[in-house]
Amino acid sequence: MEFIRSRIETQLMSLTGLSLGQLDLENPKGDPGLFGPDSVSWQVHGDFSSMLIGGISALMLQALHPLALAGVWDHSNFRQDMLGRLRRTSQFISGTTFGSRKDAEWLIEKVRTIHLQVTGHAPDGRPYAASDPELLTWVHVAEVSNFLAAHLRYRNPSLSGRDQDRYYSEIALVAERLGARHVPRSRQEVSDYLARIRPQLLCDERSREVLRLLVNAPAPSTLAKPFGSLMMQAGIDLLPDWASAMLEQHQSPLQRQMIRAGVKRSAPLLRWAMRNGSVQRAHRRMGLM
Repeated sequence: MEFIRSRIETQLMSLTGLSLGQLDLENPKGDPGLFGPDSVSWQVHGDFSSMLIGGISALMLQALHPLALAGVWDHSNFRQDMLGRLRRTSQFISGTTFGSRKDAEWLIEKVRTIHLQVTGHAPDGRPYAASDPELLTWVHVAEVSNFLAAHLRYRNPSLSGRDQDRYYSEIALVAERLGARHVPRSRQEVSDYLARIRPQLLCDERSREVLRLLVNAPAPSTLAKPFGSLMMQAGIDLLPDWASAMLEQHQSPLQRQMIRAGVKRSAPLLRWAMRNGSVQRAHRRMGLM
């Protein structure tokens, strides 16, 4: 049993930013970082399964914004190294959520510096810059709205409305540190924001290519392939109906029922196996484990 547990954990860890080896989430002792263990952000970001599903869904949603997608398309090697992008994104999220204040600020400054180099023109000729406050807000909202949606579906459907709003209010700090402005801080503000931005979104050939790459992304092992496929379908299922329609991803009610049942069966196994993830290390730093 220990062999199986360690094998599962090793494969899960290979997908996370911890595999890059640049963060020590267990030190310095007692440092709460940007949020601390009593935050809703620690709750929402602490579950591997729901965060993976939310992250997949966020990438699909982000691909519908032509300017945001142009920056990634022109300046990232994600088409050749999807796993590497997943790890780098995971490192930023886990480090800013669970890391010490020093590590969180280092990651934010690192990403701000990278963003300054990401400029160009979209296929329609419009200029883009990754440091554009409006694009930063879009990327942030696409991520955190999906993280919370996945948490509510697969981890804690009883999270109160007040705590859901508190999550958006807390996590806005990271987006603002990156340079975003007018960041939504509640469920209503997020809903209003998405309604306002929808006319700017479109599904083009690049969007469909991102979707194709995600769906066909290689699994870390043959044994993990069915799990990876399940997570991908769960990410599609998590999308707002209007986004699914734009991406032409149609799942029947029976398919959605089977996907959700599959995730709910597999998630407890992953939680049992994950003993050394970001949240566990952060709890040890705080003397809580």
